[in-house]
Amino acid sequence: MSHPQTMDREAIEALIPHRGTMCLLERLESWDAQAIHCATSTHRLPDNPLRTASGLMAPNAIEYAAQAMALHGGLLMEDGDTPSAGFIASVRNVRLAVTRLDDVPGALQVRATRLSGDARQVLYEFSVTDANGAALADGRAVVVLNTPMPT
Repeated sequence: MSHPQTMDREAIEALIPHRGTMCLLERLESWDAQAIHCATSTHRLPDNPLRTASGLMAPNAIEYAAQAMALHGGLLMEDGDTPSAGFIASVRNVRLAVTRLDDVPGALQVRATRLSGDARQVLYEFSVTDANGAALADGRAVVVLNTPMPT
């Protein structure tokens, strides 16, 4: 684990499969073997790819958390390892405290904690809060790893 404790968007893009506007995270604030904390203001951008005519709806917080989980997985890789494909298999106990994210002022704080896992699947607990720590969304997600892509 030779990655720095903080990263900007360009470094994040190098470790996750999302590029351009689909890379929703702007900054890695901190991480360790069990947890990650990221920050972003992309929820306020009019060209956010998840935004609809109704705005950026709160369930999209799950995608923000999923990208933090993907980044965490990338950070945990040993030098020279190839990233494995990961897919959200399920989300549970999701609580949404707001209807929309695009009207939340300040940067979103995105956190994920690895609760258990192995080379095939990982269970994370996640939370998305506003800049003052008020809850916006939280829950649990199972990520399935090393799944062959259908041909």
